[in-house]
Amino acid sequence: MTIDPATTNTRTTYKLMIGMIVPRPIAFVSTVSASGVLNLAPFSFFTGVGANPPAVCFCPSNRADGSHKDTLVNIEATGEFVVNVVPEAIAEKMNLCSGEYPPNVDEFALSGLTPVPSLVVKPPRVRESPAAMECRLLQIVRMSTRSDGGNLVIGEVVRFHVDDAMISNYHIDPDKLEAIGRMGGPEYTRTRNRFTMIRPGAG
Repeated sequence: MTIDPATTNTRTTYKLMIGMIVPRPIAFVSTVSASGVLNLAPFSFFTGVGANPPAVCFCPSNRADGSHKDTLVNIEATGEFVVNVVPEAIAEKMNLCSGEYPPNVDEFALSGLTPVPSLVVKPPRVRESPAAMECRLLQIVRMSTRSDGGNLVIGEVVRFHVDDAMISNYHIDPDKLEAIGRMGGPEYTRTRNRFTMIRPGAG
């Protein structure tokens, strides 16, 4: 089957992308609005984009009416955000935060997750997350103003936080991290079934 996205509806294109781009790590992004309301939302179009400086990106899409999600609005207003890793233990609470809520709703309170003060940015970290990255905004790239159009948020990591129990010599133990990933539709995956390959020339 060959599909031309120019002649395909957006929902179908989205299904194809989330079915092919798997598994996707989850950026559980905490922000704070200009008026001080906390926001917490998951995004699975997410990755790292360099180590010098350390940088990450994620992509909040536009709503059906083309308006921006609260996470993007907050980052535009403050220039700061935190990316929290999602372990399996908080998967259901993360899923609660994925709903569409009014801007005055605090998803920390809604989900029962605990905000912890960050060191150099205003948005808090998630206490129940074993690893987090405090970020300052570098750039927003707007792909489209249409429904489901993407907004690529790129941020520099200014602080890393990792639970002492799962890190040794800067190596994070994936068995202890227990991160989950996103598949297509409502499906998620665990990161327990892994295999090793040594790169050529790496010894």
